[in-house]
Amino acid sequence: MSINRPAFSGAGIERFAGLRQLPEALAAAWAESGTRFVPVWQSRCLVRDGFVVDCRREELEVVSAGYETMVFLGRREGRALFAVGLRGETPPAGLPPSAFIGLREIASQVSEADAALLAYARAMILWQERHRHCGVCGAPNQPAEGGFVMVCSDAACAQRCFPRIDPAVIVLVHRGEHCLLGRQASWPEGRFSTIAGFVEPGESLEEAVVREVHEETNIEVADASYIASQPWPFPAALMLGFHATACSSDIRLNDGELVEARWLSRADILNREVLLPPPISIAWRLIESWFDQVPGPRLASLASDWRNAGSPRG
Repeated sequence: MSINRPAFSGAGIERFAGLRQLPEALAAAWAESGTRFVPVWQSRCLVRDGFVVDCRREELEVVSAGYETMVFLGRREGRALFAVGLRGETPPAGLPPSAFIGLREIASQVSEADAALLAYARAMILWQERHRHCGVCGAPNQPAEGGFVMVCSDAACAQRCFPRIDPAVIVLVHRGEHCLLGRQASWPEGRFSTIAGFVEPGESLEEAVVREVHEETNIEVADASYIASQPWPFPAALMLGFHATACSSDIRLNDGELVEARWLSRADILNREVLLPPPISIAWRLIESWFDQVPGPRLASLASDWRNAGSPRG
């Protein structure tokens, strides 16, 4: 079983990772007249009229600092792309703060490829900002290799750190005609989603599925089957999606992470007994791939209902 390509993937970029270790090649790419720059300001990205804005060098004064201060993302449609982190209380002149939008909002306004590009750029800039100092000795770090390495400025330490993502399992547990969904207190009223949690050291993905489901709902599961993955840039997770079969049915909220969990039938979902996660999420896709296994309405045909519904029934 598989699902369609999830949001925040498929940016259409050739990363040309080999160029990151070739300063002359990076400098040449930066200097090309067609090179474009993707600005990230306060973790927000620049969008105009439903399209990602990749700026020309004359639109960004900070570009004059040179390629060493930027992240080489790769090439898209033949053009070199660099991500640029903008600091300060306001962005450069000509780029109004209102044009910079959070990634969650952007995902519904731009193409899938543009959303993936912006997620990639934002993730790299955010990683650099959170690694300004060496984790070993505390000295300032300096970017290297196209922005994909942060190197300690203390030559005696010279610690190098690399971009990291946090692996997390997310699982749709099913039992006959029902699936298991849970709700966190911070979510919008009536919103339910699949069970998820971070993978711990020394743990396989399958072991993490079993542990997380039991910790959050007390349900025992078996036959965990990998379905698909999704980069989830909030801030830097990789969601690894599974289906699993429940071996028990009595729900108990063991760790307090959820405020409620329910077994829901397809009829319950059709009747909007709960609000589902947004269609950009892999959680929606996991529910969809289970829901659509039987004849009847497809979950995708109901997506607009959830977008427009202010609250579940009841």
